[in-house]
Amino acid sequence: MDLTIAAILGLDGLTNGAIYALVALALVLVFSVTRVIFIPQGEFVAFGALTLAALQMGKVPGTVWLLLMMAIAAAVLDVVQGLRERRAMAKIAFGMVETLSFPIGMAVVMPMWAPSQPALWIQVLLTLAIVTAMGPLLYRLAYRALSGASVLTLLIVSVGVHFALTGVGLVFFGAEGYRTPAFWDARFDVGPLSLTGQTLIIFGASIALIVALFVFFERTLTGKALRATSVNRTGARLMGISGDAAGSQTFTMAAFIGALSGLLISPSTTIYYDTGFLIGLKGFVAAVFGGLASFPMALAGALGVGLIESFGSFWASAFKEVIVFTVILPVLLWRSFVDPHHEEH
Repeated sequence: MDLTIAAILGLDGLTNGAIYALVALALVLVFSVTRVIFIPQGEFVAFGALTLAALQMGKVPGTVWLLLMMAIAAAVLDVVQGLRERRAMAKIAFGMVETLSFPIGMAVVMPMWAPSQPALWIQVLLTLAIVTAMGPLLYRLAYRALSGASVLTLLIVSVGVHFALTGVGLVFFGAEGYRTPAFWDARFDVGPLSLTGQTLIIFGASIALIVALFVFFERTLTGKALRATSVNRTGARLMGISGDAAGSQTFTMAAFIGALSGLLISPSTTIYYDTGFLIGLKGFVAAVFGGLASFPMALAGALGVGLIESFGSFWASAFKEVIVFTVILPVLLWRSFVDPHHEEH
């Protein structure tokens, strides 16, 4: 291997690492606030890519119908809970309207709008809106009632949600893979490296999102409330911060990050209904570097995973996945020594 090949592999590794960084940041965010090891994060990545692919083919994305089904189920749960708690009918009705208005609007508009194949930026915004709206609904359906459960229980639920979303993805999108066109077809030569426009978009979008998250948590009241919840859930609740609202906001952000990751990666690789699981696992490996608690360490871990995958595929392409996932073993061993152990009650 000479320096030219090493530079090319390094660029490829950093590009993949930028995607894994977004997934890892979402995993750390969800776990720190809700204690959920969010295995289905990868499904948001796949749904984002497949939704855009369907729109570019002039088809109604299956995520529109999935979003509607989730909204109806959440509305039914809210009505049952409202009647049980004897809330005012006006409040129950308002909650139903709030839950169902956007999904029903998408279900009505998309069959008329999708065949016309709107501009790319409109397709991107629609994709982000549809997949992001699934985040709080998923929290309502699968996690809100278990907010006080143990981490192990929440992990088991996450495994079940992953298999459910994977099966739904197969039903709505089929087993065929899709790849979307690049957002920017330009190419720039920098020495031995050839930078594509899509690579620059990936780096730019990843950096912009990381900066936006930093500003959000440091400068906004909602971000500080989420930070307080991640530090001490009981203390945050005593200060008037709703744990359910924090969980819903966290899942909304995770869904947005997943959808954005899917949009960024889909021009570079073919996405199938179950592709998100492998991407999510690599993001999880990166998040473990930070103990599922440190954003900077998760970012460093993601870049490391991308580089290991790139160079591993050069030396032993058949074993690149094995190499990546084997890296987690010494990291877990190191974490077991440096992190204190707390027995959960």
